Amino acid sequence: MSFSRFLLIMCLSSVLVACGFKLRGDHSLPAGYKHLHVESMHSHAPLKRALNKRLEIYNIVPVVDMAKESHVHTITITLAPEKLERRLLSVFSTGQVAEYELILGVPYTVKFGDNDLIEAYFEVVRDYQDDPDQVLAKSRELELVLSEMRREAADRIIRRLSSQSTTRI
Repeated sequence: MSFSRFLLIMCLSSVLVACGFKLRGDHSLPAGYKHLHVESMHSHAPLKRALNKRLEIYNIVPVVDMAKESHVHTITITLAPEKLERRLLSVFSTGQVAEYELILGVPYTVKFGDNDLIEAYFEVVRDYQDDPDQVLAKSRELELVLSEMRREAADRIIRRLSSQSTTRI
C-alpha cells in the first residue's frame, strides 16, 4: 500500500471521528449516565417488553429497582400508552378493504438524572394488505407486523438516547 493511500485513509478516518460519527450498531448511554430505568403504565405493555428485549441485545442492563440506584446517574424512560391507527388505503371492487396503513404512535418522556422531563413522540408506519378470504393467516400477519413495528420503535428510542444529551430529544 502506498504512502499516499495510507495518508488518505488516515485523513478520512480522522474527519469521521472528529465529526462524531459512530457506527449504527454502537448504542450506549450518554456520557455520565450509568443506569437506565423503563417505566410504563402497564407492567406488561408490549412496547415495554420490546424495549427491554432490545436493551439486552445492545448490552444495556435496565434497572428494575430504582430505590437501590442513584437518580443522578440514571436515565428514566416513561412509556405512555401507544396509539394504533388504521387508515384506509384501497378497497376491492366489492367495497371490502384491501389495504390499510398502520400508524403506531409512540409517546414517551425521558428524564436524564435530576433534570426536567423531555417529552418525545414519533410514529412508525407500515402498509398492511387485508384479504377477507384468509382471515386467520392475516390476523397472524397483523400480529407479526405490530411486533416488528414495536421492535423498530424500541430501536428508535435507544438510538435517540445514545445520540442525545440532556438538552433535547
